[in-house]
Amino acid sequence: MLLKKNIPLKYVFGKIKYEMLLVAVYTMAISVLYFQFDLTFISIPIAVPMVLGTVLSLLLAFRSNQAYDRWWEARTIWGAVVNDSRTLTRQVLSLMDSTYASEEMQHFQERFVKRQAAWCYSLGQSLRKTDPVKGLDRLITRRELNHLMKYDNVPAALLLLHGKDLKEALNNGWINQYQQVCMDQTLSRLCDSMGKCERIKNTVFPATYSLYTHFTLIFFILLLPFSLVDVLGFMEIPLVIAIASSFLLIEKMGINLQDPFENKPTDTPVTTIARNIEKDLRQMLQEQYEPQEEVLETGRRYYVL
Repeated sequence: MLLKKNIPLKYVFGKIKYEMLLVAVYTMAISVLYFQFDLTFISIPIAVPMVLGTVLSLLLAFRSNQAYDRWWEARTIWGAVVNDSRTLTRQVLSLMDSTYASEEMQHFQERFVKRQAAWCYSLGQSLRKTDPVKGLDRLITRRELNHLMKYDNVPAALLLLHGKDLKEALNNGWINQYQQVCMDQTLSRLCDSMGKCERIKNTVFPATYSLYTHFTLIFFILLLPFSLVDVLGFMEIPLVIAIASSFLLIEKMGINLQDPFENKPTDTPVTTIARNIEKDLRQMLQEQYEPQEEVLETGRRYYVL
């Protein structure tokens, strides 16, 4: 996710640099035809693009709001994942009967808590269509890792292992039935969060709406130089570029925000959230957390992937 407050202009305008170049060439061509070849009949009233611009503004506003809603829902869901992960860890560490505090039970608790941290990483990687078991070998056993290879949905398989462990704890007398039900409810909430993320991932923004909005934007930009050339002359060139850039950036913003799990700078920072979860869970286990740094290919620190 984009972390810096001062976003580089190179990054912002790099998204539309080719569109800006085409708009500049097109506007210059209109100005040359108007002044050099005296084709004054190509001028049109400014009210024409103004009406179209008003309609376009409403379309882009709706598009941006819907895209932001998808992004914010994704962030809200991952906030619930943070809370439920801490809750599950607290339950595992505090609800188990201390009279049975054997080495076997402590090993069970450690395995369970680390698997929950692995689930958070796996869910984020699965949503981004990357390897869902990458890096999990430091959190789960080799036997569990081999077991996960049999499943297409690795996060669901990890929750299944959680459920089997709860049944094992019940059979061993470490927890009672009421405590098992309480922990299972937490697992159900985690499963609900996973399903909500998958819904956002698999539900694409309506392609026809995006297409019609884009065509309207192109038509608006094509008409704009014809309405300003008679009033501003060659000064219309920077003005048209500025107006077109504003609309193009708003459109790009909506496109980037509408898919919060595409491994882009505007993504929900699922990896960073998973790292914070791991840190909290290890501290609850009274273990020393060692952050796992990722080296970016660009060598910059604008993003955490």
